[in-house]
Amino acid sequence: MGVPTLDIRRYDTDRQAFVAEIGAAYREYGFCCISGHGVARELIEGAYDCFKRFFALPTEAKLKYHVPGGGGARGYTPFMVETAKDSRYPDLKEFWHVGRELPDGSAYRELMPANLWPSEVPEFRQYAYGLYQALDDLGSRVLRALALHINLPERYFEDKTNFGNSILRPIHYPPITSGDVPNVRAGAHEDINFITLLVGASTAGLEVLTRQGEWLPITTEGDAIVVNIGDMLQRLTNHVYPSTTHRVVNPPGDQARQPRYSVPFFLHPNPDFLIDVLPSCVSADNPSRYPTAITAHDYLMERLREIKLV
Repeated sequence: MGVPTLDIRRYDTDRQAFVAEIGAAYREYGFCCISGHGVARELIEGAYDCFKRFFALPTEAKLKYHVPGGGGARGYTPFMVETAKDSRYPDLKEFWHVGRELPDGSAYRELMPANLWPSEVPEFRQYAYGLYQALDDLGSRVLRALALHINLPERYFEDKTNFGNSILRPIHYPPITSGDVPNVRAGAHEDINFITLLVGASTAGLEVLTRQGEWLPITTEGDAIVVNIGDMLQRLTNHVYPSTTHRVVNPPGDQARQPRYSVPFFLHPNPDFLIDVLPSCVSADNPSRYPTAITAHDYLMERLREIKLV
């Protein structure tokens, strides 16, 4: 039995059963694959094309968009910087961060810097921010089902994520050319945020750690988008929705000599949202694990220090 694929259009046609099934998938695996999502293939392919063109630029061109001391919040982060918590080796990847475009005068501006856009790839902004908005919308739809499953109002999360510090992260894992590289492409980790939406990882490698302690490869059907729970939602729901350990492994043989691209969207709550365990997720069998509340921004900073991004 693997991680299930569910058609999100059933939320409108068969809501009760869909909410029960998606809730059960997340309680068991912390992961689910979502089909029928309506994110246009042309948008995904156009965005991937822009990202590949950017990563193919010479290193000195890419480094113009690296912000030293910025924690990778916007723009480019070079190879071998991010390190999974408690790992000795940095991850074999380079990436770019796109954040939310805020209205003028937003109270969140000092916590959420303006985006950078590479002039070398003129369509980058159009496709990257188009994909950002499409995944932000899809994430809100998934959160409605997750809210109903734990007896919250359907739109409980909407005013808590509408200015979330969410990030679209195009990643390039380069070809692995030597056989003795100790680093996995991305070490075993849990995500920090509420939920993560992963669109179109181009080669195999994503694995999730099951409750039985076994690594389960995630394979998507068709254009399904992988959506998993992050630590902030795990904390808010007192582990009713678990944030599952996952990793990206180096594929065997010739596949390792192919580059891998992937684009996760990390959906975050608003920076001032207070992560305080929901009373409805506390019971005699599941007492509160988190007696103190913490804002989303403070929690994020704590975690970024652990993975050596700040």
